[in-house]
Amino acid sequence: MGTKLLVIDDDVNICDMLRMYFENEGYEVKTANDGVEGLSYFKMYEPDLVLLDIMLPKKDGWQVCREIRESSSKPIIMITAKGEVFDKVLGLELGADDFIVKPFDTKELSARVKAVLRRYTAHDNTGDDEVIKFDNIEISLQKYELKLKGKSVDIPPKELELLYFLAANYNRVFTRDQLLDKVWGFDYLGDSRTVDVHVKRLREKLEGVSDKWILKTVWGVGYKFEILQ
Repeated sequence: MGTKLLVIDDDVNICDMLRMYFENEGYEVKTANDGVEGLSYFKMYEPDLVLLDIMLPKKDGWQVCREIRESSSKPIIMITAKGEVFDKVLGLELGADDFIVKPFDTKELSARVKAVLRRYTAHDNTGDDEVIKFDNIEISLQKYELKLKGKSVDIPPKELELLYFLAANYNRVFTRDQLLDKVWGFDYLGDSRTVDVHVKRLREKLEGVSDKWILKTVWGVGYKFEILQ
């Protein structure tokens, strides 16, 4: 059984084109033309990756992404005709893994799909069962679980991976480019603002949890998980 893709786009021609292209590359492909149908297919089909258009009828791509992230960490690549920074930031905040702008080249999209799947599979199959623990926080990469004050907290996969990496290398400063390389992978096609968005979301979750550590900005350099003396 091949890797399963779900394409959610209101343009039937794009859906047909992507289905034929990715089927020729050995994928199994399902398509949906509105947000409601897309969510229904996601639950029934359980795809390995979702290609999600933003401008959808019934439920737009933002809402579809939000609802998928409530129950699943499967990779999502969002498709936008705008390419605006606002779209990318909002998508990242909602848990999207990557973006591509219409009109796109199918070879570039295929490269992005493969890169995102490699990163996801590498983390999903990790044998590292070490749980990082500090005051009022526990981070398990194997279980993809974050506990704050003993309670599990919902967190998108990439936020957890970033937090795990910084906490595992506490008191060490990393630049945004270093974090993109270590957490997103060398073949990530985004930019350094991705890191800022994820750090912002992490700080919202970690606010008031402990006074013995902090997710700190080192101005002009980058970020670190600092243990306070």
